Amino acid sequence: MIKKKPRKVPPTPYRTTSSPDDLNPTDRIAFDIFTGRPDLLPSIERIMTAGLDDDATYRAISLFRDSLESGSDPNRDPRVAIVNSTSSPPAALG
Repeated sequence: MIKKKPRKVPPTPYRTTSSPDDLNPTDRIAFDIFTGRPDLLPSIERIMTAGLDDDATYRAISLFRDSLESGSDPNRDPRVAIVNSTSSPPAALG
């Protein structure tokens, strides 16, 4: 019998926190999206686990959040938000 190693799951503070006040700005945005629209969890996790640096992750989740207000914003696709986050000027965290 072959045993599989358990897959290492990255921490998701935006899903497990008891107080959103303790979250960093990026996780707070993810938390706000998740609590308002839990159906968007796959898109949130795609952005949060994309391997981006902190600034790019913040930009990507911000682009995604802002796109939810418009049906035609291409950043509604998390893959587009990820790509666009790496080509945008840095945003202030906080």
